[in-house]
Amino acid sequence: MPSLADGGPAALDGIGSRSRADRWGAYAAAITRWEKLTRPAPEPTEAGGRLRADFVEWMQGLDDGWVTATPGLGRPAQLTALGNGVVPQQAARAVQLLAPPFPRCPRCTAV
Repeated sequence: MPSLADGGPAALDGIGSRSRADRWGAYAAAITRWEKLTRPAPEPTEAGGRLRADFVEWMQGLDDGWVTATPGLGRPAQLTALGNGVVPQQAARAVQLLAPPFPRCPRCTAV
């Protein structure tokens, strides 16, 4: 049986799956998984169809208002900051994969 982790039908169980599937389409399972790890997803677009900065902030796993609550930063600047930013989870994984193992210091282990 597919689980929440692999995006199967279980990912939509108990969260009004029909309306969610209609709203998010092919991304419903991924949105649901990320909501369970973070917080409810904000609307992705404004009434005119423009991308909302708080949705991008949510997708990147940043705290609510991390960029969007910065005083004096308008929507274009928020989207620029988010687009030029680093997704913390990806950065942490990259460091894990790319950093060489730290060798034990021979002087530190000598007694």
